[in-house]
Amino acid sequence: MTRRTILRRLGIYALLDLLCAAAGMGVPLFCIAFGFLVGWRTVRLLGLAEQSIGESLARILLWAGVTSGVTFAIMAAVWGRCLPMLFDPAADIANFGMPLILFEPRASFLAWIALMVVVSPVLQFLVTVFGAHVALLRDVKARVPGIM
Repeated sequence: MTRRTILRRLGIYALLDLLCAAAGMGVPLFCIAFGFLVGWRTVRLLGLAEQSIGESLARILLWAGVTSGVTFAIMAAVWGRCLPMLFDPAADIANFGMPLILFEPRASFLAWIALMVVVSPVLQFLVTVFGAHVALLRDVKARVPGIM
């Protein structure tokens, strides 16, 4: 693939990931689910079923890292602007709108930001790898009869 093709596909992915984040109103639930489709499609677009297993797995991890990096950047832009509220004594964190999962506003706020910015891209990485492995397994089963 040429560099221009890679950048075009990455731009399309970033736009679709941004739309998924917007559909979830800043909560990347749809971004995580979109990771399965991206992983599935990565196997097809890169032709990984015809390559060696080591090279295929390395490329799957690379592209899953890129996709979760894009989601991390989007979530950092959406939720990162709220971090100064931690240091503002006049900020009303209890009425910010996030769930009080730890029963203390400041701790819940910090946990919510960590969940949105850090944990969600990691989950998307895992779902993208899973989708790619399912597609790779399906292709291998189709090429090699009686493998499973």
